[in-house]
Amino acid sequence: MRNRSSAPTAVVDGRLAAIGRFCFRHRRWVLGFWAVVLVVGVLIGGRVFEGSVAGASSATAEADRGSAVVAAADPVKGTVTAVVDGKPVDDPAVRAAVEKAVTEIAALPGVSSAQDAYGSDPAQAALRATDGTASLVTVRMAATSTSAQTDAVTHRLAALNGADGAHVTVGGDLVLQQEVKKQTESDTRFGEMVTLPLTLVVMVLVFGGLAAASLPLIGAIASIGGALLAMFGFSQIMDIDTSVLPIATVLGLGLSIDYALLMVNRFREERGHGAGIAAAVERTAATAGRTVAFSGLTVAVALSGLFVFTSPVLGAVAAAGVSVVVIAVAAALTLVPALLGFAGSRIKAPAAPVPDEGFFSRTVRRVRKRAVLVALACVAVLMAAGAPFLHAEMRSSGAAVLPASSAGRQVAETVDHRFPQVAAAPITVVVEGGAQVAQAYADDVVAKLPGVSGVRAVAPVGDKVSTVDVLVHGDPQGATAKQVVDELRADRGGLKTYVTGGAASVVDFKDELLSRGPWALGLVAAGTLVLLFLMTGSLVMPVKALLMNLLSLGASLGALTLVFQDGWFSGLLGFSPTGGLETFIPVLVFAFAFGLSMDYEVFLLARIKELHQRGHSCTRAVELGVQRSGRIITSAALLMVIVFAGFAAGDMLMVKQMGIALAVAVAVDATLVRCLLVPAAMSLFGEFNWWAPAPLKRLHKRFGLSEHVELPSLEQPAVPAQRPEPVGSAQAV
Repeated sequence: MRNRSSAPTAVVDGRLAAIGRFCFRHRRWVLGFWAVVLVVGVLIGGRVFEGSVAGASSATAEADRGSAVVAAADPVKGTVTAVVDGKPVDDPAVRAAVEKAVTEIAALPGVSSAQDAYGSDPAQAALRATDGTASLVTVRMAATSTSAQTDAVTHRLAALNGADGAHVTVGGDLVLQQEVKKQTESDTRFGEMVTLPLTLVVMVLVFGGLAAASLPLIGAIASIGGALLAMFGFSQIMDIDTSVLPIATVLGLGLSIDYALLMVNRFREERGHGAGIAAAVERTAATAGRTVAFSGLTVAVALSGLFVFTSPVLGAVAAAGVSVVVIAVAAALTLVPALLGFAGSRIKAPAAPVPDEGFFSRTVRRVRKRAVLVALACVAVLMAAGAPFLHAEMRSSGAAVLPASSAGRQVAETVDHRFPQVAAAPITVVVEGGAQVAQAYADDVVAKLPGVSGVRAVAPVGDKVSTVDVLVHGDPQGATAKQVVDELRADRGGLKTYVTGGAASVVDFKDELLSRGPWALGLVAAGTLVLLFLMTGSLVMPVKALLMNLLSLGASLGALTLVFQDGWFSGLLGFSPTGGLETFIPVLVFAFAFGLSMDYEVFLLARIKELHQRGHSCTRAVELGVQRSGRIITSAALLMVIVFAGFAAGDMLMVKQMGIALAVAVAVDATLVRCLLVPAAMSLFGEFNWWAPAPLKRLHKRFGLSEHVELPSLEQPAVPAQRPEPVGSAQAV
């Protein structure tokens, strides 16, 4: 190992270096601040799961507006439904137990109405299973009811289980919402418990010591507290869909580990060059800190494209995601320098710099010899991997997002299969008018459509609102159902109607995707191109990077389709395919994976540009850039894959889809794209990689950003303005 230089070093210019110096010198205060953030985040921010909304609605989608009209006319919070199974419906003992329970439940506070299958009302007759061996109990909770009152109803219904041999399962939309929240929270905790120990093991192998490996983990844990606190704050001013929470958590955890890994790795390099602890922290903040800040900016730009959509789920993800990125960057730039001040002396420095010759440089040379063949092969593989996404179907899975063991899902599936008269219709038309008007509309317009297989009896909701349940041929969310939705919206029979239901929600989302998606894509592409141009001064490399990222994204979405729509490896992953992808998942995958891919692109191009500016030819700069950054990019990608795979091991279908898609995207990007396609493309373009028109060259010279920082020599004398190290600091000692 090299001897450490004892000579004082010059202060590094720049705000990031100043932040690093400040956090090193005041590390106890910085550590105390992040400890408070963690504690408050866990105690207060952890309550964000309680305040989240399962299925936030949009004010612009017709399906959601129709549901709001019904809710205004009949203000109930939701329903609790129990399936009484195992004995004949008219068994005297079972009937007596059910009627007694319904009478008691109807008297409970917060209950709007309670109904069983015993009575002459046609609505009660529909609560009998077609085979006569099961019945339903439905309880409507008032709009002002509390969770505690809903729990009281649930417990009373559950008490029927086993009575006189009957088996009772309690579900309904209110129970389903609670189960989604609990399962999401459970999966998030499980993902953290699985990924954190595994990432620690990998980082010990990367750094060769526990001290260096533990710092990224501590930074990640602290940033989780900050992320929870930020999301709790957002939940007080906007509806945060339950599915947003694990997605934002997994992003924050992955980025925090990634950024802290870069910081610790650079610290070790500076120590290996002979810098003392204080100087190494300062130089790390100026160099790796700049990379972290620039990377966070690119990820935030990618997520900002989601603000274009009106969907509350996508808007919440954008708000939570950008805030999580900011917190991850803040933790890397402040907490990690402070932790390095405490543990820097115990972090093993490398005995020698990364060699210029090794596995990655040899790979680049082999690729360069067959650059055309390698580029074509990579593009062909990525396009073939993305081809399955061309037949992807979007779905609103409903109860199927929960595991098969969920009581809410079991009740929903039982109602669909055995109680067709009360099962949710594929399409429901909300008619602003009385029952007679709605019935005439159903007879004259709805029943005549070729895709309609039947119309249920019109249900009045209040005095001036009625609903018409429409049944369709085939898949409830298939092509026929969507065609019927379009036809009903095209011909409203001269009435004010709202076409709602699962099929209508899918149509609404696809319409928004088609109308606003190009704007979102344009915003992300423009922001990315501008950032990369400001960094590289080239027009060629930003466009090339954009196309490569789209190819790797296509491969991720293709894998997502094969697994979750076509059912590949479904048994191994522990889920049942629903025949499609959750509507908003592809959009989220695009935003998250695009940002993460650009993260690695920035890191690699920054190294290559730095080497090219130092006088290396483009060919040699690519070799050295990939060689010097390949190991850290691969390590960071491996940690990301572990984080995403850990969350994919949960039971919530949406979280599982996001985890698998992002794990595939990162793995493909760090291997096939960064190690093969990028070197092949840069070899083919040669010096043209750095081309830009003269006016843009002048613009870059004036406003361009640089990832590379010229550091003062470690042998320079200290400038007079430098403050003395605090007593007890590692550098002072």
